[in-house]
Amino acid sequence: MSGIAAPRWRIEPCDARSEDAAALMDELNALLAALSGDSGAARFDPSRMQSTGCAFLVARDGQGQAQGCGALRPLPEGLPGTAEIKRMYARARGQGLGAALLAALLDEARRLGYRRVWLETRRVNARALAFYQHQGFTEIPGYGHYAGRADAACLGLAL
Repeated sequence: MSGIAAPRWRIEPCDARSEDAAALMDELNALLAALSGDSGAARFDPSRMQSTGCAFLVARDGQGQAQGCGALRPLPEGLPGTAEIKRMYARARGQGLGAALLAALLDEARRLGYRRVWLETRRVNARALAFYQHQGFTEIPGYGHYAGRADAACLGLAL
């Protein structure tokens, strides 16, 4: 995939093990740990983003500085055609970065042949929950690690 142009952002594939990716995910980890007590980092291995069906995107501003990221990976067997969005983070709030990054991830999911995308966010993360619902995601039953967890809000979107 070549870079996807957005009005203020250049969104492109990036190695999830890179310095820019690590810095963004460190910020996300700190934010999530402060919000919910769990950074979510244990359920994401950057080295696995080199696998088939995976993508890691970074959004850069006009000066080339990394400002956001997001990952896409296939869900385990039994869920063919389903990708999971992980590590979605935007430094700039209220400037369209989150929406541009999500649109790029959804475009990449379609390009990779996925028919639907799922994700999880903590219910306490009201801002993220409202954002995804505004983007057309609807609540689905908990899956995998999140099944039966009252604190987890699982969301899905058909492509």
